[in-house]
Amino acid sequence: MRRPPTLKTTEIFASVQGEGLRQGEPTIFVRLSGCNRRCAFCDTKKAWRGGRETPVEGILAEVDRLRRRSPAAWVCLTGGEPLAQDVGPLVRLLHGRGLRVQVETNGTFPPEPQADWHTVSPKPPDYEVHPGFVKRAREVKLVVCRSLTSAAVKAVRRTFPPAVPIILQPQSNAAWSRTKALKLLDDAGRAGLGGIRVSVQLHKVYGLR
Repeated sequence: MRRPPTLKTTEIFASVQGEGLRQGEPTIFVRLSGCNRRCAFCDTKKAWRGGRETPVEGILAEVDRLRRRSPAAWVCLTGGEPLAQDVGPLVRLLHGRGLRVQVETNGTFPPEPQADWHTVSPKPPDYEVHPGFVKRAREVKLVVCRSLTSAAVKAVRRTFPPAVPIILQPQSNAAWSRTKALKLLDDAGRAGLGGIRVSVQLHKVYGLR
């Protein structure tokens, strides 16, 4: 008998989307384990390794349970790096419940063709992404870390179509990073780059998980 598909998970919880264009929407988060980049500024280092092998049917049951208390139309697959695992079976099950699926990824693995929304967050030092995301990304998120430069912002802007927004997200909402984000935004404008905006981590402002 074929073994049911499983995914290594760190946690599953209900909250609101705190980042990007979907900011403020009720969302169920499925945080998957494992990451191939492991950036120093990462605020979810607990998802770098380990995790619990969970059948996708079990993940779906937990999503159903959470939605009874916190109704949401979206499920966000995050990490770690969710696309390091085969999330296709879970996405199909979630769609069967009438849910929409967002994937937050560093962009180094191929996109999940069934996902409704890809949030791509290229990482230093190269900020390179799989070519499949050029047409599949709904938004691009750059963490404003110490090493992010105007040249890197410009390179990322050239990678994606003009209609895809690039969001400069301060690192952990730190004051120095907010100041740097505004400087990078100003530099981008002076260089004639469009479709770039600054943001915050809304869930940290509201004190949410």
